[in-house]
Amino acid sequence: MHDLVLSGGRVVDPESGFDGIADVAVEGGRIAGIGRDLGPARRTLAVDGLVVAPGFIDLHAHGQCVPADRMQAFDGVTTALELELGVWPVARWYDEQAHAGRVLNYGASTGWVFARIAAMTAQQTESSIAGMGRAMQDRRWADAVASPAETADIVARVRAGLDQGAIGIGFPNAYAPGTGVKELSELCSLAAAAGTPTFTHVAYMANIDPLSSVEAYTRLIGLAGSTGAHMHICHFNSTSLQDVERSAELVRTAQRQGLKVTVEAYPYGTGSTVIGAVFFADPAFPERTGSGYDSVETLASGRRFTGRAEVLAAQAEDPGALVLWHFLDVAGDERHRALLDVSVLFPGGAIASDAVPWLMPDGATYEGEAWPLPDDAVSHPRSSGTFTRFLREWVRERGTLPLSEGLAKCALIPAQILEASTPMMRAKGRLRAGCDADIVCFDLDALTDRADFRHPNRPSEGVRHLLVGGETVIADGQLVRAARPGRPVRRPVAA
Repeated sequence: MHDLVLSGGRVVDPESGFDGIADVAVEGGRIAGIGRDLGPARRTLAVDGLVVAPGFIDLHAHGQCVPADRMQAFDGVTTALELELGVWPVARWYDEQAHAGRVLNYGASTGWVFARIAAMTAQQTESSIAGMGRAMQDRRWADAVASPAETADIVARVRAGLDQGAIGIGFPNAYAPGTGVKELSELCSLAAAAGTPTFTHVAYMANIDPLSSVEAYTRLIGLAGSTGAHMHICHFNSTSLQDVERSAELVRTAQRQGLKVTVEAYPYGTGSTVIGAVFFADPAFPERTGSGYDSVETLASGRRFTGRAEVLAAQAEDPGALVLWHFLDVAGDERHRALLDVSVLFPGGAIASDAVPWLMPDGATYEGEAWPLPDDAVSHPRSSGTFTRFLREWVRERGTLPLSEGLAKCALIPAQILEASTPMMRAKGRLRAGCDADIVCFDLDALTDRADFRHPNRPSEGVRHLLVGGETVIADGQLVRAARPGRPVRRPVAA
């Protein structure tokens, strides 16, 4: 007797290429079978006319709380991972998430940047993007080369995180550009020895030398070759800026040579980060990035900056404040739209949101229980609509990819990036017997993102049912508010 049978949907498995009408049986949180006449079930749910697909896996989600989970559930996400920044201490973070209860599956890398902050400044900061920003009030960890003793301390802290089950090492290198290559190479060798990926925000973001994006990618590829580490590139679009075509050539060449280099991108020309990021303070910011200070907008108030003096004042007042950075004009510039395509459609690349937390007008992170989210809660639209936007625009409307390949970017490829080091990911991102019942059922014709920069807290439409570990999170397009089926995604921890 199965727990549930999803009956009569268009089942699409990006791993096998199966695309046809079938039933999916769920039992004990796993897929028990796919086909017809699968036997009796305690509950049968007719999903005629809907696509039945593996739930989407977000490699780059900074929200990591119930409100963020709920919004991403309507975007088809069943697993949301904090891999670029990571967390530290790792074991404590996993314990906290389990105690709080999560809607989606969750996991994190070991946060190199937080280990660096602790080792070099003795600051105790929360493992969040805002916490990293606030730590910039003492910038030595960001600007200085670590001493040999400090390097040993950093490596020991990162190793401890891996020993506690972290999913690789998070390397937001652009926020600590003063880091020496010796430190980075030692940590990449640690990742290689542990068989885990690194998740890197490359060191530099600029269209001109020196310290260009091309230089940063060349250095990253060099680290992959010299240490054997799997170097995963976070938000390929925003770190490449207007040099993404050349950057893509470098990555393709590295991959052809057998180096472990993978990429992700989100389908927007606007990024989000903390105002304290060092690149905003660069006097040559407009020349180096191709965008003026008016491209930077405060997330909480929507105010655009008018010059460097305002940026410096904001950095001094609250370096952890979140901002939007409109680095490409994809709405009005055909050339910029083509540049975004290069990163979003990169062969073998994953879609990942870089979702940021939800903020209230006073700048505090919203972690409450209200649903829908409060009207004045703000975030980047990618926190609401990354995956539905990609499937709507690039798959359904423009036809740049068939549905199965689009779903692979959302589910299978993220699982494959992780599964060598995190064996439990072999049971995610695909639909076959024995896999986890992380399943999204959506109306392809109705699937759309509704969030924009004026109304970021509009959930996506078209996801009719969402299961996490076989438990219903969305039923007939409505949130099951009491659902907390999220489970940890973690590397095996030695006894």
